[in-house]
Amino acid sequence: MSYESVLGGHRYRFDTLARLLAAASPERSGDRLAGITADSEQERVAARWALAEVPLADFLTEPVIPYESDDVTRLILDTHDAAAFAPVASMTVGGFREWLLSERADAVALAALAPGVTPEMAAAVSKLMGNADLVAVARKVRVVTAFRSTIGLPGRLATRLQPNHPTDDPAGVAAALLDGLLLGSGDAVIGINPATDSPRAVRDLLELLDGVIQRYAIPTQSCVLCHVTTSVDLMARGAPVDLVFQSIAGTQAANASFGVTLGLLDEAYEAALALRRGTVGQNVMYFETGQGSALSAGAHHGVDQQTVEARAYAVARRYDPLLVNTVVGFIGPEYLYDGRQILRAALEDHFCGKLLGLPMGLDICYTNHADADDDDIATMLTMLGVAGASFVICTPGGDDIMLNYQSASYHDALYLREVLGLRPAPEFEAWLASIGLLDERGGIREVSGEGHPLTAIGKELAA
Repeated sequence: MSYESVLGGHRYRFDTLARLLAAASPERSGDRLAGITADSEQERVAARWALAEVPLADFLTEPVIPYESDDVTRLILDTHDAAAFAPVASMTVGGFREWLLSERADAVALAALAPGVTPEMAAAVSKLMGNADLVAVARKVRVVTAFRSTIGLPGRLATRLQPNHPTDDPAGVAAALLDGLLLGSGDAVIGINPATDSPRAVRDLLELLDGVIQRYAIPTQSCVLCHVTTSVDLMARGAPVDLVFQSIAGTQAANASFGVTLGLLDEAYEAALALRRGTVGQNVMYFETGQGSALSAGAHHGVDQQTVEARAYAVARRYDPLLVNTVVGFIGPEYLYDGRQILRAALEDHFCGKLLGLPMGLDICYTNHADADDDDIATMLTMLGVAGASFVICTPGGDDIMLNYQSASYHDALYLREVLGLRPAPEFEAWLASIGLLDERGGIREVSGEGHPLTAIGKELAA
């Protein structure tokens, strides 16, 4: 099926839905690298006019990647909830945008709709929305998950404490961990990217984190972000795995480049559930995504990078995860050139993930060869806080010394909580209060002197 529109007396034709979506997408370096972006701003506007007239139902009959050759497409279509889709089934993409921005699309209606929204529908409507639109709609969506802490409640902002170290040195990890706890970080997860995927090294880190969490009764969960096969092996050997992590993408071929299949994720999910390590919930998976990963693997099938990214959320949704985050600027300027493109991608990813019913957070970040700086971090952080992000990733000083990129800091999360009146996850907040780390306004109290519980943690970890 082809799609057309007339603009300024010129007729624009788009031969496939995938081509239309790519042409309608905001400018980004990755789509230009792939040779699928609009040839001009005029063509981009024409594509958006045509996209606005496309019935949502077309996305169920014209897959952007063939059903026969891609298991993510099969997952999307085979699990589509027709009853949930019914309230918007007669709408066009443009009409869907108007409905999402209306008062009729409240938190209850959006939660009920989520199983009926396909990733391509979410991606399509996002291309017709300005940044403020993406914030306004995402802010209305609430997705609550739980393990030892409850994530996504109204008025709350959780953080991932990321104490990475270039050699996985326990003392270095401990210093970054203590720093984060002193600044009220870690209620979403204490998550380490290991320097290697060695099962022994991963197990050592898991045991270090589990020991601290258990000894000091910290209501959070740990995760060492190794490959899913390593987690499956370690769970079978009795290692203290709270959350199973995996990077995922939006096509079968891209997931294969990560060494991942849906069957493997099924196995890991069932194994983690069987451990029953959560105390307030059983959301046991943690996924990371990012625009450009399918293109970098040569596995995008000519589909624009934002639509492929949204398809990754269908994979995540299958496993009812505790956390999902887009590492929005990590893949580099070849895919998102500058702060403006990174911000737009962050808002799109957050919006699409929440519209599909996911507990979306972000690693608000950039690599050092991108045209971005710390002011871009502050802008993204503030807008995503207003948009209701479930959590953000925080690193010591905003500088990850293992992965060599720039992210938000523990202090940045405190800024966001203060200016927006947000609080940590309730269980974690109560723990902070119990050890005297909250002041009378609920902010973080400066800690000094011997005898404080966190001083003891620091000494133990250093030893």
